[in-house]
Amino acid sequence: MAPIAAGDIIPDGNLSYFDENDQLQQVSIHSLAAGKKVVLFGVPGAFTPTCSLKHVPGFIEKAEELKSKGVDEILCISVNDPFVMKAWAKTYPENKHVKFLADGSATYSHALGLELDLSEKGLGTRSRRFALLVEDLKVKVANVETGGEFTVSSADEIFKAL
Repeated sequence: MAPIAAGDIIPDGNLSYFDENDQLQQVSIHSLAAGKKVVLFGVPGAFTPTCSLKHVPGFIEKAEELKSKGVDEILCISVNDPFVMKAWAKTYPENKHVKFLADGSATYSHALGLELDLSEKGLGTRSRRFALLVEDLKVKVANVETGGEFTVSSADEIFKAL
């Protein structure tokens, strides 16, 4: 399957998260993105160095600026279970706007065409590193990394596109 690209409609899919009452919830991507401007960014794994030290902090630090440019939701997706995503989110006490969503079986990453086979490293199927700017379900910007790079999917790159 070809990777998601600018001009495409994002596929629907259900992801998991823990709400503010610590209850496990399922949410459809379309319910979060329909009629809204959203940033959807994916990372290969929670607690991994580039994801934890650069990618996620960039979106947390830039969240107010992104919101000031009309972004309604900032969604972080990783192929991890919701318990891991909850624990990872707690390592960012300053976070007020980034939602951490679990794609436990990589189903949504596959639907986006952005799965990454890291079996040789003992990590199984993961998501490629990416950032999408989506307006009312239509992809306006698709910044997808190759390999283990972190050059085009940062919060700064998405901000430039707004």
